[in-house]
Amino acid sequence: MLPELLTKKIKESAISLGFHRVGVAPVEAVPDSKLKRWLKLDYHGEMHYMSRQVEKRLDPSLVLEETKSVLSVALNYYHNYELNYDDRNSGVISRYASGDDYHKVMETKLKALLKKITELCPDAKGKIYVDTGPIMDKYWASRSGMGWIGKNTNLIADKRLGSWFFIGEILINQRLDSDAPGSDHCGSCRRCLDACPTEAIVEPYVVDSRLCISYLTIEVKEDIPENLRRSTSNLVFGCDICQDVCPWNRKVEPSREESFIPRKELKKPRLKNLAQLTKEDFRYLFQNSPIRRSKWRGLMRNTAVAMGNSHNKEFIPDLCKLLNCSDAMVRRHAAWALKEIGGSKAQKALVERRAIETNSQTRDELKTLLETETSNL
Repeated sequence: MLPELLTKKIKESAISLGFHRVGVAPVEAVPDSKLKRWLKLDYHGEMHYMSRQVEKRLDPSLVLEETKSVLSVALNYYHNYELNYDDRNSGVISRYASGDDYHKVMETKLKALLKKITELCPDAKGKIYVDTGPIMDKYWASRSGMGWIGKNTNLIADKRLGSWFFIGEILINQRLDSDAPGSDHCGSCRRCLDACPTEAIVEPYVVDSRLCISYLTIEVKEDIPENLRRSTSNLVFGCDICQDVCPWNRKVEPSREESFIPRKELKKPRLKNLAQLTKEDFRYLFQNSPIRRSKWRGLMRNTAVAMGNSHNKEFIPDLCKLLNCSDAMVRRHAAWALKEIGGSKAQKALVERRAIETNSQTRDELKTLLETETSNL
């Protein structure tokens, strides 16, 4: 089958499976200067996997030796509801995490697409990726004409899709008909840079992950740096601010994918309800959810910080329970939150916890918090 016809049939199959965009790029070496500079500056933080297999990230033929084409697909996950940034009694969860785990949804569709490709071309071999493995997904999606990488480093398609979509790839050992690379339409706009609470977009098209709220609330497994906690506000899992302010995202059509319909309890979760979740509750509530990635301790840590940023004294009893839970990291963040809220009840809880604290790091932090509290009196 001629490459043009095979490509046409593959794209038709991709759309019939529910993908919203599909494009093809020829295999070539990825320019290494940006990635290597980003890694050298340590902008990947604790995401150590980014510094592994760098050569494979830069050359897909090292992942699948016979690769001749990279097929990229996009799947819209957007649903139009307000994220409650101003309601300090509630938490904010990124839209992408309000439905089912996208990895499973995308993998199922990509496997079906690869099966169709092998039916069309029995000699075809392929390897699928969904936000996993050493693949520069945004780079290949932009090279395949699906859009351009914006100043916030998200891939932006157009006004109908914006940047609210997941990306997947199939590496194929067939030479397909390639699409023209996407062109940049960010222009002089810098709304994403100006809106980022932590100034994580350190320059156009460059994000220091160590400052990004998505990184802080998901990728960081231990303590959130204290100097960044106030900036995370009430965001408890991920951050959509740089996407919310992007002009290209104003008229995006809602996703038709049923798996991404937001769960009611995740659209505007009450901080009090989150703080009261047991580990068993967490496992049950977040079955097949991206939020499981944070684990119970990560969500409790993030919730404690959000409670502290609310300065709502009604949260003190729930924070006191977290202050006495079995996880030392959660205890430290609950202690910080109580200090932020302040008052005699919070002070008493900190004093009592310090008297029985066995974890040295947490004990030192309690000592510092209490000394700071005393000096402010």
